[in-house]
Amino acid sequence: MKKFIAVAGNIGVGKSSLVRLLSSRLGWKAFYEPVAENPYLADFYQDMQRWAYHSQIFFLTQRLRMHHQLSLYPSSTIQDRTLYEDAEVFARNLYLQGYIQQRDYDSYIELYHVLSDFLPPPDLVIYLKAPVEVLIERIQQRGRTYERQIPPDYLVRLNDLYEEWLATFNLCPILTIPAGNLDFVARPAHLDLIIQKLHEKLAGKEEVVFEEQDWN
Repeated sequence: MKKFIAVAGNIGVGKSSLVRLLSSRLGWKAFYEPVAENPYLADFYQDMQRWAYHSQIFFLTQRLRMHHQLSLYPSSTIQDRTLYEDAEVFARNLYLQGYIQQRDYDSYIELYHVLSDFLPPPDLVIYLKAPVEVLIERIQQRGRTYERQIPPDYLVRLNDLYEEWLATFNLCPILTIPAGNLDFVARPAHLDLIIQKLHEKLAGKEEVVFEEQDWN
């Protein structure tokens, strides 16, 4: 049966790597986040006040298009970051920090709700969770120049907003993965564990958790 899985998480947590590995192992079509295509992103990290709204509108439209495309795909798919995160985490953070003005934020949220209501939700959201120090280390390792300017407190606020969003998200089940402890890129056994838990969650198992002894 066709499945639609989405991988959510903060900047640098390893979403794209997990999507690539799961796509290869499960044979599912991967849909990646269009970061490199955003013409506002480098400017945004230089001047958030000026470019925040423009950058978020770009991400929202791209994510809506991608969500629609994968809903039409004939077989199972896995998505790198959801449209829900764009609105509920990133845009909300910029609004709370004063980088997006009230009237612009209201228009953005209305557009998000009107359009997202027409799209089918995922069958499962995989949430990669990691502390800020791990995120900073991974951001430095992947070497995107504009990301190196991200202040730690920005990542802290995003982590907090992820927790708030997921506490009320009820469109589908959520599988939380402790990405600071699991190295699914370098250790195949960790990827095997994630796939096992993924299948358990899709099968309807209510409590699917990662115990420390599972990955040692």
